[in-house]
Amino acid sequence: MLRGLALTVVAVLAFGATSAAAVWVKLYSGVTTVDVSGLVTPIGEEESNDPDDPNAGNDLNILVMGSDQRDGENAALGGDVAGMRSDTTIVMHISADRTRVEMVSIPRDSMVDIPACIVSPDGATTGAEFGQFNAAFAYGADLGGSIEYAAACTIQTVQNNTGVSIDEFVVVDFSGFVQMIDALGGVQMCIPQDIYSEKADNLTLSAGTQTLDGYTALQYARARTGTGLGDGSDTNRLGRQQQLIASIMQSVLSKNMLTDLGQLMTFAQAATSTLTLSPDLASLDTMAGIAYSLRGVRTENMTFMTIPFAAWSENKNRVIWTSEADAIWANMAADVPIVAQPEPAPTQTSAPGGDAGAQPDPGAGTGTDVETPAAPSPSATKTPGKDAFSAADISTSC
Repeated sequence: MLRGLALTVVAVLAFGATSAAAVWVKLYSGVTTVDVSGLVTPIGEEESNDPDDPNAGNDLNILVMGSDQRDGENAALGGDVAGMRSDTTIVMHISADRTRVEMVSIPRDSMVDIPACIVSPDGATTGAEFGQFNAAFAYGADLGGSIEYAAACTIQTVQNNTGVSIDEFVVVDFSGFVQMIDALGGVQMCIPQDIYSEKADNLTLSAGTQTLDGYTALQYARARTGTGLGDGSDTNRLGRQQQLIASIMQSVLSKNMLTDLGQLMTFAQAATSTLTLSPDLASLDTMAGIAYSLRGVRTENMTFMTIPFAAWSENKNRVIWTSEADAIWANMAADVPIVAQPEPAPTQTSAPGGDAGAQPDPGAGTGTDVETPAAPSPSATKTPGKDAFSAADISTSC
């Protein structure tokens, strides 16, 4: 299901810099008083204590997984269903130069090679098979009995099928999403047409600009069938989820949360109480370092897309990745933009012996000969879930 909250955490960290890190330290340690003598630079001295990014100079791949575990508080939000599943998985790539953040959604109905996965401390494994992608998470959870094995099997499946090495991971659940959106004061969305979904707890939204609270945003992201929801496919739903994530990021940036420490503390409490992170990513030093290194990322360099797919010939309700997907994964592994960048405007002058307005070879210096999918025309209408788009392409008002 929708896992925008994990990306919201990254967005807050990315633009929070050192002040956000200080709040996280207070939150985690429970300390009510702090000694700031080491943080204040005496008059006449200029010293930078900017946090260090432990991954500086290296690209970073984070796997964002959603735990559709419906027990306890989650049962009230999604219905009491046994087991643990992952309906949406996103591979988030942070470029080595920290100028790009790219998020690629993997449809849960993708048919892929699921490797043998360890599901017990004694090393017992599942059998390898060709199956539905989200089965990997379920196998780890059901046979291993914990989120640890669920995450591990999903990571192994992603790596084996994409060639992309996963460095860190995030797992989040229903209640976490609701708490974090509410902590943000809701998220503003442009709803293009009236929506009604009986299966999504009678979700009802009127066309126009709407501010969704956490519960409504959750139902909007989960809804598949009903009025105004397209063809009812999971891949169509992915597009709405991507739009919602982009809107959350815009909301975080526009609110400038660091000016309101009370709001930031509320948000931080929601985040820390609902996310399961890999050990390194959960480290305060790592989080603060990544935050500071991403402070200059622009919304137009935050790319969202669904991995290219086609209907599987043996079952129309399942999909397989196309050859274009191979190019996406290869570019991500090589830390090359997953979609071609828009060409710069022609110059008015030319170098001696050159042609005026000549454009550089877009493939020069990329380090890979893999062809990237063409960038959408600036005037083209981009369809989330089908076309690549950036956070700058999404309007939160109608």
